[in-house]
Amino acid sequence: MKKRNVILCAALTGLSLSATAQKMNITRVGDTTIVKIDKSPKFLILPVQEDKDEAQVKLDEGKPTDTWMYIRLAQDKTDYYVPFKLNMGKTSVIKILNLKSDALTLKEGEMKLSNVWDVTNTDFYRPSYHHTPSYGWMNDPNGMFYKDGVYHLCYQYNPYGSKWGNMHWGHAVSRDLVHWEEVNPTIARDPMGHIFSGSAVIDTDGTAGYGKNTIVALYTSASDENGQIQCMAYSTDGGYTFHKYEKNPVLTPFDGLKDFRDPKVFWYAPLKKWYMIVSADKEMRFYSSPNLKDWTYVSAFGEGYGVQPNQFECPDFFELPVDGDTNKKKWVMIVNINPGCLFGGSATEYFVGDFDGNNFVFDSKPSVAKFLDYGKDHYATVTFSGVKDRVLGIAWMSNWQYANVTPIRQYRGANTLPREFKLFTGKDGEIYMSSNVAPEVGLLRRNSNSLPDLLISHEKDVANVSSNKENAFELEMNVMPGQATKTGIILYNNKGEKVDIYFDMKKGRLIMDRTESGKVNFGEQAEPHNIEKEFDLHEHPEIKEPFRKLNSVNYKNDFALGTWAPLTLCDADTYHLDIFVDKCSIEIFVNGGRIAMTNLVFPTQPYTSIKFYSDGNKTAFKNIKVSELGL
Repeated sequence: MKKRNVILCAALTGLSLSATAQKMNITRVGDTTIVKIDKSPKFLILPVQEDKDEAQVKLDEGKPTDTWMYIRLAQDKTDYYVPFKLNMGKTSVIKILNLKSDALTLKEGEMKLSNVWDVTNTDFYRPSYHHTPSYGWMNDPNGMFYKDGVYHLCYQYNPYGSKWGNMHWGHAVSRDLVHWEEVNPTIARDPMGHIFSGSAVIDTDGTAGYGKNTIVALYTSASDENGQIQCMAYSTDGGYTFHKYEKNPVLTPFDGLKDFRDPKVFWYAPLKKWYMIVSADKEMRFYSSPNLKDWTYVSAFGEGYGVQPNQFECPDFFELPVDGDTNKKKWVMIVNINPGCLFGGSATEYFVGDFDGNNFVFDSKPSVAKFLDYGKDHYATVTFSGVKDRVLGIAWMSNWQYANVTPIRQYRGANTLPREFKLFTGKDGEIYMSSNVAPEVGLLRRNSNSLPDLLISHEKDVANVSSNKENAFELEMNVMPGQATKTGIILYNNKGEKVDIYFDMKKGRLIMDRTESGKVNFGEQAEPHNIEKEFDLHEHPEIKEPFRKLNSVNYKNDFALGTWAPLTLCDADTYHLDIFVDKCSIEIFVNGGRIAMTNLVFPTQPYTSIKFYSDGNKTAFKNIKVSELGL
């Protein structure tokens, strides 16, 4: 057994120690490292090396709830640090497995003790106005609800690194949907497994037995030992502190299914029951309950529907009026799929139909695929419960193909701007769902400037369209292509990095090309994928040629590509473009969200200029306005 004592008393940059020097005893017993700290400060600061295997770290209190966390501890270099909470003021014993005795982590001065964790931003690409965690990894939003004037946003969260792992529910709150305050994680990983996605509802009548207006969360606990099972937790303080149900799980798959996760719960007033829709491999299953604890299988939907192949995840289910007519309503099932995106990786599709408390019936043919967003970085869309007058949703702004390797370190993962969903009838008689930016986003606008109307047939540069050093602005305009077959705008910077947003009127689509947007090759990129394997073109012959063209022209890897949306979703010859640019993202909304398109970009300098262009036929650009955005 090896043993050494380390006395830490020097101040760290951005960190502070207590006045009394802290003593850290480090010993090795076989393959186990034991760190003992008397009179512990709040944190043990651990060094992380992202490309190394995970070590197991546990605060050993001798309790059944003690849980191993998997942390990529530094072996020969440190990329960044993460905080590990201790028993403040008491003795803390930390055990570490799968860490070599000569690892950098165990060298003197690498592990640090502190009462403060500095969350000052150090990342160039942290968004200026989108929600992100202060540090660590974030993916799917979940457990979102609105109560007493406060929006609660939970999300899949790893507090021990900027790659996926150690799933907790992180938590942020807002009164206006744009200014978010980070609070303590809501539900922490435990011995039953990772805390995967789920939902939270307001139990107005106290059906679960914990009193009226209790917040009840249903979530997936996931582990190799237990599989994916549905569990419950409840909060009596408005959703800030949750207690896990002592008889968890409340639901397990009746057929031993491996992929069984992400419960979305809603109240079905006609039958006065709670319903759960949960993803079950390549379909969704409905269950009902009188009390949020005892669940009965009802039916299933989805096998063979929509994009093929796919993996159903993160469902949502709600009712909306069609074309604003409250006497004509339809149910919408949101299904997040991976793979299945038109352009590779993960995406959000939806189904519109009828629900009678027993079965959901899709209005269209099984092969019909309707996408909520036509970018590549829009996934895990879910909505807030408790909002009475509208349906509001948020999505994770990334793609599973490259989410773990984006050029970011302090944090990884951002959420889209909040969106409001509505149903409308398209030109073909089908019912579609629009996804428009929520009106509250207007609170971000600063210093709006109008540009002169343009009628052009070639190119026109407008320099310094934005001098915002944060690369945070909104660009609005009305575009009337007229007889032009190709027309659009290019956002660019002084280094020649650019994003081309244009209308291909011959093919009837809006395209965003990010192949030269900045950093486009990073991490371990997959080989260019076979589009015909990714998407069943036999069921969708109308898009076969556009796919092939984009594949041959724009696909350098999974990131550097162009995405497109069908203009048939729009109802006029004038297209109102609303474009939101942030440090590492662009969100486009056309005609009130009939088209939405979300893509990440990583320019090395802000986009400051714009070029308007047309193919020789005159295009009108009117009501052009640029607004700087900021919190």
